[in-house]
This record gives sequence, C-alpha cells and structure tokens, in this order.
Amino acid sequence: MSDRGQDALQREMQSRFNKKLREQEIAVVEHWHGQLTRILSLKPEGVAALQNHIRKVVKMMENRAMILKRSPLDGGN
Repeated sequence: MSDRGQDALQREMQSRFNKKLREQEIAVVEHWHGQLTRILSLKPEGVAALQNHIRKVVKMMENRAMILKRSPLDGGN
C-alpha cells in the first residue's frame, strides 16, 4: 500500500474512532443526566433525603467505574 493509501486509511480509522468515542461520551452524559433529572423530580423531604438519593447515584457511578476498569480494553462489552 502506498504512503497516500496508508495516510488515507489512518485518517479514516482516526475519524471512525473519534466518532465512536463521541457517541459513547454522549451516551454516558445522557445516562447520568437522566439519573440526576429523576432525583430532581422526586422532591425529597429535606436535605437528608436528597443526600441519600445523591449517595445512590454516586454509588452507581463508583460501581460502573470499577466495572470499566476491570473490563478488557478490546471493547468486548
């Protein structure tokens, strides 16, 4: 393959990678936006109840981060 062909392939692969990364980032932001919107709609009775709901979301985020750190980098999931 010529240098031009390799450069074109590299640009195409980089473009696909960036698109996929952006799609995944959008999905993550939309997921956590939904979680926080749900908390806002609950109208908790006092600060303690609100803190409890926020703790649940924090725990969900911690669990997800732990799963992602343990999963292989090959995109199997």
